[in-house]
Amino acid sequence: MTQNELNRAVARATGESVRTIAKMGFSPLSEPAAEREPLVVNWDELEAQRVGVFPKHRRRELVAT
Repeated sequence: MTQNELNRAVARATGESVRTIAKMGFSPLSEPAAEREPLVVNWDELEAQRVGVFPKHRRRELVAT
């Protein structure tokens, strides 16, 4: 598939102009995309680490006046 053919195919699929697609720089993949594990954050673990680093840090309670 040539670059022009790729640009036209992407333009047809997205509804954008070929010119817009050409500016975005699409290129064919030389190898299949590798499956990766999702990037996740364990917020409980992160909070435990933060509390361990800042043990005296406490949130201020809002006082109604």
